Amino acid sequence: MYKRGDIIDINLNPTKGSETGKIRPCIIVTNDIYNKRVPILQVVPLTNWSEKKSFILSNITVDINVKNGLSKKSIADCLQTRPIDIKERFVKKRGAIDSDTLMKIDQGLKIVFELT
Repeated sequence: MYKRGDIIDINLNPTKGSETGKIRPCIIVTNDIYNKRVPILQVVPLTNWSEKKSFILSNITVDINVKNGLSKKSIADCLQTRPIDIKERFVKKRGAIDSDTLMKIDQGLKIVFELT
């Protein structure tokens, strides 16, 4: 089963316009009740870290650690959040993010969706 906070590689192609594409790590942000019952998961794609991207409030830095399975410092791009059909787009599981980073991603999502 997939869990909130898991980092999984997802094939985001095909895309249109400025959507994030390619096979890339993504963080599952849907709650575990949905993750158990629905084949659609909401994910936040990760992209290469840069100082410029790190200043955007809805972008969250994700550092490398043993638990998350990332090979480089990344940015969780909360603006590019999207639903994916797990059966059609899943490539592999990498690991999971820590609770502090997940809390920061929640804050990034609140900014993007103007939630209180």
